[in-house]
Amino acid sequence: MNRIAWSQLLRLGLTDLGLRPDVFWSLTPVELMLMAGLGETRQTLTRAAFLHLAARFPDSAIAHDDGTE
Repeated sequence: MNRIAWSQLLRLGLTDLGLRPDVFWSLTPVELMLMAGLGETRQTLTRAAFLHLAARFPDSAIAHDDGTE
């Protein structure tokens, strides 16, 4: 079983990231790792990729209860 390095995690959250204690303790481990830059990173959506998705999945008009769109 791996031990948790609490002092290092606290230093990371409170000092390096400047989090308030209540915010630090409310984070999930995944959220903390992402904030620290240690999580999985994904490439940002480029304009070309966005336009491709917009063409593939166009917005459709949604009818409201009163019959308007």
